[in-house]
Amino acid sequence: MNAVHVSVAQIPPIHDSDDKVFTTRDAVIVLDGASAHAPVPVNPSTYAHSLGGHLRDRLDDDPDIDLADALADAITATTIQLGLTAGRSPSSTVTTLRHRDDHVDVLMLGDNLVIAPGRTITDPRLDHLDIPERRQYKQRLAAGTGFDDTHRGLLVTLQRRQAARRNRPGGYWIAETDPAAAYQAIRATIPVDEIPWAIVATDGAYTPMEHLGITDWPAISAMTAADLHDILTRCHTWEGDADPGGRTLPRAKRHDDKTLAAVRIQPQA
Repeated sequence: MNAVHVSVAQIPPIHDSDDKVFTTRDAVIVLDGASAHAPVPVNPSTYAHSLGGHLRDRLDDDPDIDLADALADAITATTIQLGLTAGRSPSSTVTTLRHRDDHVDVLMLGDNLVIAPGRTITDPRLDHLDIPERRQYKQRLAAGTGFDDTHRGLLVTLQRRQAARRNRPGGYWIAETDPAAAYQAIRATIPVDEIPWAIVATDGAYTPMEHLGITDWPAISAMTAADLHDILTRCHTWEGDADPGGRTLPRAKRHDDKTLAAVRIQPQA
């Protein structure tokens, strides 16, 4: 019997999305390939798919491996497989939630979100960087400029400035080509009797959900994949119909990829 049961919804479907989800008997892995506003040699979907597959295989091969060691191995394998070069490659958030014996381990790089009873886990380090273009594009959207050519130019500059501070002290840490990033992840170990459920979401899902007040997390944790998909559809529709220019909820693009995973954790006998 699986120790971790997962219901997943995605918009768009996984094969068209930069978000990827992988599962093992004991774990769920959620990745969000960073949109490439500046050109990269491999598209973010390919990168996230390769990284998640290597990480899943590593956890299958050695269920007791330290999560940072597993992620470091997966980053190395992906870098070799895709022929990537640091600073000029796609990147991805990674969240791994794994049940082992009497506890649940969480490892997170990047701005995914884990919500469990009494706790919220995310990685705010990228958002905390003081980069002018981030403020500028949000201010322009709030003023009603929409997703115009100037907006797209700001995103390219922003992404290049972020890349210059990627995977270094004082900057932020993310899965790219440097396996050392795995050891800078946000981590938590939670007694299994304190976490009967968890929600794992990418920012494209949880940002509009929180804006629209869709935050009954205990109820969401018990939902089917179809119910979760209804939530994402509501968010997607609101973005397109009520806020197509990002004025109410300033964001990089009208629709970001959305992934929502409801995880139910079974204590092992």
